[in-house]
Amino acid sequence: MRDAEGAPALAEEGAPLPAPAPLAPEPGPGRTLAGVWSLAWPAIVGNLLNSTVGLVDLKIVGVLGPGAIAAVTTGNRLFFVIQAVLIAVTTGTTALVARAWGANERGEAELVARASVWLCAGLALLYTVPSVVFAESIARVFRLEPETVRLAAIFIRWLSLFHVMFAVGFALATALRAAGDTRSPLWVAAAANVLNVALAYGLVNGRFGLPAFGVAGAALANGLAFSFGTLLLLALWLRGRLRIGPGRGRALERPRVARLLRIGYPAGLEQAVWQGGLVLFLWIVAFYGTAPYAAYGIGVSLLSFSFVVGFGFSIAAATLVGQHLGAGDPEGAARSGWHAMGLSVAVMIVFGAAIVAGARPLAAFLIDDPEVVRLTVAFIWVLGSVQALMAIEFTLAGALRGAGDTRFPLITVICGLFGGRIALAALFAWLGLAVEWVFAALIADYVVKASLLIWRFHSRRWARALA
Repeated sequence: MRDAEGAPALAEEGAPLPAPAPLAPEPGPGRTLAGVWSLAWPAIVGNLLNSTVGLVDLKIVGVLGPGAIAAVTTGNRLFFVIQAVLIAVTTGTTALVARAWGANERGEAELVARASVWLCAGLALLYTVPSVVFAESIARVFRLEPETVRLAAIFIRWLSLFHVMFAVGFALATALRAAGDTRSPLWVAAAANVLNVALAYGLVNGRFGLPAFGVAGAALANGLAFSFGTLLLLALWLRGRLRIGPGRGRALERPRVARLLRIGYPAGLEQAVWQGGLVLFLWIVAFYGTAPYAAYGIGVSLLSFSFVVGFGFSIAAATLVGQHLGAGDPEGAARSGWHAMGLSVAVMIVFGAAIVAGARPLAAFLIDDPEVVRLTVAFIWVLGSVQALMAIEFTLAGALRGAGDTRFPLITVICGLFGGRIALAALFAWLGLAVEWVFAALIADYVVKASLLIWRFHSRRWARALA
């Protein structure tokens, strides 16, 4: 289960949750820090759980060899494209639900949430058919070896069948977090992830009386876990057991849908640009062979334990900035963003340093291939060095999106990814330098993005984005 962080306590059996009060301006930084942390920690725990499960899945698949890991890395990369499509809706969901909640307009928040569920389900359905039909053609884009392409196509085809279930859960979890409910998705994800691990072990290796499906088994395990988590979340939502319910009235009204998409499309475009840029970057990495490509996948999986901390603080920053702006408190919004960034930098540095220190034994645990291990260590050292910059990007970009300022993060991605990472990686490959130099091009990407986002958030222009 790739998505699920939480919500506040559920109401007593059959009792409605009280209407939220508008946020009052916070008197000091202590309360701001407490507010950031109370929203961030369930998201961080949920994401750490997801990363742990992802690492376990990679270990399970790793017994099939580097080609299988490269295939799963490719399949997951295409899976992230559907997330990019959904973000075109859910970024607007975050901004509008948070503002409505901060302004004490619960009914509107619920209608925005329901509209998001329908829109995300429809987009995922449209994406499913070409993913199934053209799975092998999509896998070939990454220019991998024929057997790896075949395995990646299998993974893509099976996982695509569960896109709609994932989309519905993704939309619901986003709306809950925007209302300050970051615990319910956490508990749902915990249950789904336990199921994921059991199914992956059984379906990849043929344990527990299940057939051995190899790479296809990993895709099925993920998809069935998504479905279980989404059905559980849907049941709670429809019964009114979550902070946000299904609401009353017509959700898909043209002005509401138009506003959702107007706010969200730059974020969706940002994700499309990001995914497209990553494909170009992975092309360059794949030019050096399967070992560097597999090392990239393992390195990202290991460092994801640090990344998800930034994602958690990004959720907290987006929620608090949006709610404070909805309550007419731009100073509180700015204070929340800066404090979320500071906490994220501190925690990501600690997590990143721990992963860098244990890079070699961790890589060796996941795969028994000396060259892949060596390159994984090199990749981790490079990306581990920019954890503070990644923390700034995650948190301040989240704060801007929560304010409805979704165009500027798109600009930063274009500048950092293409002006820094891709340009330098292509130059290093053209010069015939080792793949470690290609990995090092990542540093320029994050320097550019962090610098631009600090400037933008300091300017306060984001406070007028939805004026």
